[in-house]
Amino acid sequence: MRFRRRQSHAERAAEEERVAEREDPYNVTQASRIYFLPNLMTAGNLCCGFAAIIFCIKANYEMRAAGVQVATDLTPQAIGYFKWAVWLILGAAAFDTLDGRLARMGGRESLFGAEFDSLADVVSFGLVPALLVFFLILSPTQGYPIFQQMGGFLSFIYLLCAAIRLARFNVITNPLLHRDAKDSSKDFVGLPVPAAAGTVASLVLALLSLAENDRELHRWAVVLPPLLVLIAVLMVSTVRYPSGKKVDMQTSTKLSTFVLAVVIAGVLFLFKEFGLLACTLSYIFYGLIRHLRRPRQPHASPPPTNRV
Repeated sequence: MRFRRRQSHAERAAEEERVAEREDPYNVTQASRIYFLPNLMTAGNLCCGFAAIIFCIKANYEMRAAGVQVATDLTPQAIGYFKWAVWLILGAAAFDTLDGRLARMGGRESLFGAEFDSLADVVSFGLVPALLVFFLILSPTQGYPIFQQMGGFLSFIYLLCAAIRLARFNVITNPLLHRDAKDSSKDFVGLPVPAAAGTVASLVLALLSLAENDRELHRWAVVLPPLLVLIAVLMVSTVRYPSGKKVDMQTSTKLSTFVLAVVIAGVLFLFKEFGLLACTLSYIFYGLIRHLRRPRQPHASPPPTNRV
């Protein structure tokens, strides 16, 4: 009987040790664990980004073959390629939302999943929008040759800020990071990369819609580089943007908020490309205006020193 009791204690101790290892995010086994469904969604995100790059390159070849100088001269085939790239960005955003939801719902978050997700986001929400901006918006701008010279630089700035934003997100969400009370907010610090990519994608959709209607787009080229720079700066800023992580099947809301959500859905359905652009721009400027209207806290004076 004594031997059995000692064996039971040993088994209990081993079980407690295994539980502690599972709860420790920096345990090698737990940190590198690959959970099937969340990481499958991340792989879908990466697949959409890769396919979007291919369509961007195909559209660029089509434009060069047709001698396109202005976005209004786009061939129907080039417009179709660009639209496929845009819809794939939006598809990647849907996969990106699902992988986080599935991981949180099942309690299957791991450091591997976070790093894999960020690498996929760099491709889908960093590189693909940069190529779209360069190939469609900044490159074919007849009458503004300086934009062709700075197009590659501005596209790289966007990609650089997206990568920095994702790296900073991984740092500030590290499980072992000591957080202050002011950091307990669930808001995003800086413009989320999917929202930035969605803004670029919706802008491209609006431009393609105008191109199909034979509108002159090069007149709008003056506005586009400052908007791209603003999006890039907001990604690496400390402006806080609302997060939808708390929204689930059990979430209740006010009547006014519900009506506003229905109105937004109606706008998206009726106006499609331009409604999507209006929603993304509204999200960007909502966070910016809220940040500017927030009362500033006075800086604490440094403590006196005894240095001469």
